[in-house]
Amino acid sequence: MFFRQLFDRVSCTYTYLLADPQTNEAVLIDPVKDQFSRDVGLIEELGFTLRYTFETHVHADHITASGLFRQKFGSRSVISATSGVNCADILLQDEEVVSFGNCQLQGRTTPGHTSGCMIYVNHAENMVFTGDTLFIRGCGRTDFQQGSSEVLYHSVHNKIYSLPDEMIIYPGHDYRGRTASTVGEEKRFNPRLRASNTLEQFVQIMKDLTLSMPKKIDVAVPANLHCGLTEQERTDVIALSPLASDMWAPIQRKFGVPEVDVKWLRSNLNNSHKLIDVREPSEYANGHIKGAENVPLASLSSVAVTWNREQPIVLICHSGKRSGRGAISLAQKGFEKVASLAGGMLAWGATSNDSSCG
Repeated sequence: MFFRQLFDRVSCTYTYLLADPQTNEAVLIDPVKDQFSRDVGLIEELGFTLRYTFETHVHADHITASGLFRQKFGSRSVISATSGVNCADILLQDEEVVSFGNCQLQGRTTPGHTSGCMIYVNHAENMVFTGDTLFIRGCGRTDFQQGSSEVLYHSVHNKIYSLPDEMIIYPGHDYRGRTASTVGEEKRFNPRLRASNTLEQFVQIMKDLTLSMPKKIDVAVPANLHCGLTEQERTDVIALSPLASDMWAPIQRKFGVPEVDVKWLRSNLNNSHKLIDVREPSEYANGHIKGAENVPLASLSSVAVTWNREQPIVLICHSGKRSGRGAISLAQKGFEKVASLAGGMLAWGATSNDSSCG
């Protein structure tokens, strides 16, 4: 796997570029808006196709470039489902996996620094990207953004220290020029979170810290809740630069879920996209959109492995919630032309008198 560790001097933030050298599909972890031009240049020089940008949390010390990368390359932004970031394309659940080429990253929720922190593990390469949850010989603060010392202690011990000792830790920041550590090293030498420290000791250590607030917090947090985009940039993205993979339909995004509306679907029923009804068979039998195939949500992932990933897919359910989860799940598996029917069958208004219903 291709790997580069990049650095922003102002915020001491590490950004990570990973790629599958066989397919040239790439991802960025924690991209910084001030370094957007640098990272675009590197991606283009190397001939990579940027598929995803991953955020470890809602940052308070810098603004993310995820929105700009989505505008530039059509990449999808990924963050924890508990982050509160409704602009993201993929809201990742604990232990869910995202693939790029033949590579994978597993998300693990690690609240404590913020309530929406997530680390990313590449098991095949023995790497973990810990964001602000765990630094080299330190950790993120716990005194704002729903932080909790007790919660952070358990996150580190349960989600990071349970990994192999030889696994390499790549943190979100370092202020002393260090680039990496290992799980085993941090268990032994981290003064705040060595394995022998009790919960009570850690809570007291964090309580005794005297830290000033991040200088950019009042600007960075609101911006990062909108994928790093200003109001004008958000307008420009919607009006001028839809995702490249969304060009098959007028996609709208609600809480990260790609959706099409009833009006569009009624006008395009005979087109080449696949209709998948993810309700239970009994619901499907009581009325469904003509031409829709019934694949219950629980079976969606296993059935979808045989589908053509280039064919557009519209998912349907009762209200749009299950189909929305299905759309996110398929997107994580590489289906880029996928959308949920906004409002589901409730919005469709299916009745026995509707000629478009089966």
